[in-house]
Amino acid sequence: MQPHKIVSQGEWMAAHKVHLAKEKEFTRMRDRLRAERLALPWVRVDKTYEFDTPEGRKTLAELFDGRSQLAMYHFMLGPDWKQGCVGCSFGADHFDGANLHLQHHDVTFLAVSRAPLEKIEAYKKRMGWKFPWVSSFSSDFNYDFNVSFHKEDIKAGRAIYNYVPLDYEMDELHGTTAFYKDEKGDIFRTFSRYARGDEDIMGTYMILDIMPKGRNESGTMDWVKRHDEYESAERVQAAS
Repeated sequence: MQPHKIVSQGEWMAAHKVHLAKEKEFTRMRDRLRAERLALPWVRVDKTYEFDTPEGRKTLAELFDGRSQLAMYHFMLGPDWKQGCVGCSFGADHFDGANLHLQHHDVTFLAVSRAPLEKIEAYKKRMGWKFPWVSSFSSDFNYDFNVSFHKEDIKAGRAIYNYVPLDYEMDELHGTTAFYKDEKGDIFRTFSRYARGDEDIMGTYMILDIMPKGRNESGTMDWVKRHDEYESAERVQAAS
């Protein structure tokens, strides 16, 4: 932690008022960014995608579950992975509380991974999550939405992640995509974000950002563990 000047209450208040002006400008800038995001063009989803769910095979249209908006979190869990990504698991720990409100505000939220449904269900049970999670194992969905990649596409510069060519080998990455279904049943992809754009879903970070030590990390999420691994890690540390 960097050294801090200790001041009187009056000096503390004056310094924080100056900072508050910058915080307010940041809030106004974020509001403008949200407005610009809502004004972005959409693209129609003409391809038919099917997913494996606990209730059987469902199309993308059926995943809306009677609502007009669908948010899909692309969770990094490949067909041959033994467990889900640590960072995605950290983010997923924030989903269930938010989903309780989303489903009452015309938004269906779920996660999607390329792993088979049995593997998804087993990991979901281990972590104690309740949000819906479907498998795109038998479709091109993950590849079409730029979160799964073939090695030959990466080498040829055809693999796109976060709107630019992917320049390192990774078969699965994360992101969030928003969809809209109109009264005729037409589906549109309205927005996708990737990489650090997904930090907005992580309320833990928002709290850490106002703490004295901040995020207290030397690299992004280098301290994060799956929530059922913290206790075992602490035991190992104590024993050493």
